[in-house]
Amino acid sequence: MFSVCRFDAANDELRLAWRGRAGGALRSLAAVEAELGKDGRRVRFAMNAGMYDEEGTPIGLYVEHGKELKTLNLNNGPGNFHLKPNGVFAADARGRVSVTASSRFTSRVRAPKWATQSGPMLVIDGKIHPRFDANGQSQYIRNGVGVPDASTALFAISEEPVSFGRFARLFRDALGCANALYFDGNVSSLWDPNSGRQDATSDLGPMVVVLTKRATDQR
Repeated sequence: MFSVCRFDAANDELRLAWRGRAGGALRSLAAVEAELGKDGRRVRFAMNAGMYDEEGTPIGLYVEHGKELKTLNLNNGPGNFHLKPNGVFAADARGRVSVTASSRFTSRVRAPKWATQSGPMLVIDGKIHPRFDANGQSQYIRNGVGVPDASTALFAISEEPVSFGRFARLFRDALGCANALYFDGNVSSLWDPNSGRQDATSDLGPMVVVLTKRATDQR
């Protein structure tokens, strides 16, 4: 079973959150809610959105309000982030969204307003990541994002432990996403105000927040 949340560029506003006004990492969905203040009333959902170090600092590309706070990481190494290809979820100033393999990001995506790098890619141009088994033994609560078109992003979190292969098939086969990116496992967390859910994990890194646009911003 999975929970799936939709971002629609025509009606929604997307943000990324990492550090608060005081400068420290927010680390939890509750801290994001407090940071938002009155804007918290417009939140449709939020979840963790990319891999990070022990202090909550993104280990790959991170862009907020068009400012690059962490650079693109193309290094090799251990762990899921370095299970190539990894990728970048990005949104531009018009709300157009993309999931792109990191190695192609700078040549394909221009001037992102928001961007977060994570890994591995789940689906690459309609194909499941080549390192995934159909239903491997490594199973966790997992979350990620897929993009069926430039105006829509689908954020999913599993409600039970799942393999990479099963999670990737959700995006490709059930949600119609030609490209999808893994955010994390085990710490995967969701804030869904409509259902009263706010997961309490307190050691998160970057987070994505989707809000209903103000009436004056809708076109």
